[in-house]
Amino acid sequence: MYLVCGEALYDVFLDSENGSGVLRLEAHPGGSPYNVAIGIARLGGKAALLTGMSHDMLGQRLFDILSREGVATDHLVRLGRRTTVSLVGVDAQGHPAYTFYGLGSADCSITPEDIQPPGPGITGLHFGSFSLVVKPVADAFAQLVDQPGGRFVSVDPNVRTNVEPNVDLWRERLSHYASRADLIKISAEDSGILFPGQSFETLAADWISGGCRLVIVTDGGDDVLAWTASGASARVTPDSFPVVDTVGAGDSFQAALLAKLAADGDGNPKAAVASMDAASLSGLLGYAISAARVTCGRRGADLPRAADL
Repeated sequence: MYLVCGEALYDVFLDSENGSGVLRLEAHPGGSPYNVAIGIARLGGKAALLTGMSHDMLGQRLFDILSREGVATDHLVRLGRRTTVSLVGVDAQGHPAYTFYGLGSADCSITPEDIQPPGPGITGLHFGSFSLVVKPVADAFAQLVDQPGGRFVSVDPNVRTNVEPNVDLWRERLSHYASRADLIKISAEDSGILFPGQSFETLAADWISGGCRLVIVTDGGDDVLAWTASGASARVTPDSFPVVDTVGAGDSFQAALLAKLAADGDGNPKAAVASMDAASLSGLLGYAISAARVTCGRRGADLPRAADL
C-alpha cells in the first residue's frame, strides 16, 4: 500500500457571470496528493492518505469521498481548522491558474508529533506539491521521509509559486527528497522554474547519481522522457487528443505510474523499477499517458478507473 502524503482541498472553478456580477462557481475535491491517492485506488491499487483534514462541511465531504473511493483513512489527522480552497481559472488553452486560500488550514497544519510511524503494510510513500514547503506540514513530512524502513519513495514537486513564491525554498526541499527518492516525476514547467537552463538529461543524471532509481519528465502533450539508474531510457510521444482542461492530468499520470509499478512488482515497486528495461519503461509511460488523456477529456480532476484504460 502507498501512503500518499499531502494536501486535500476544494478546487473552485470560476465559470461565468450573468451580467449582474453574480459568478457561477463549481467546486471539485482536489489537491494533488488527494487526487493521486484516489487515482491509485481507481486503478486497482492500494492507497492511504496522510493529511490534516477539517471537521468542517468541506472536510467531511473530502473524508466521505475517500471512503467511497476505497482510500484508507486511518492515517488522516482530523483537525478543528478550515478546509483549504483554491480558486481555479482556466485560460483558452485549458491551462489552470490558481488563487490559494489555505494558510493555516487543516492540511497545512499537521506537525511531526501528529504522524505515527507507518506500519509494515505501507510499502511506498509519495510526496508532492505545496505540502513540501508550507510549515508545519513540510517539517512533518521531511521527518517522515527520513525514517528508516526501506520503503519505495516517490516525489512530484508540482510547484505552486502562488502558495510559496520562494523558489530557493522549493529547490532546497526537493533536494532533501531527491536524495531519498526512488522515483522523481517532474514537469518541464517545474523544471524550468527550479532549474532554469539545465537540460532534462543533466538533471536526471544528477538525481540518479544521488541515488534515485527512476526520473521521469513530462511536458504537457509533448514527449515524455525517462531514465533509470540501470541505464534504460525511453521517449514516448503522446497521440493528439481533445482537451477540456488539464486540471489533474499530472496527478492522473502520477497515480498510473505508482499503480502500475506496484502491480508489476507484485506489490513491490522497488522490484519493478530494478528490473525495468527500455521496453517496460516505455510501457509504463504509455500507461500513464493514457490515464492523463482520460482526465484531460473531462472537467476538473476526474481521474480514470481501470476500465477507462
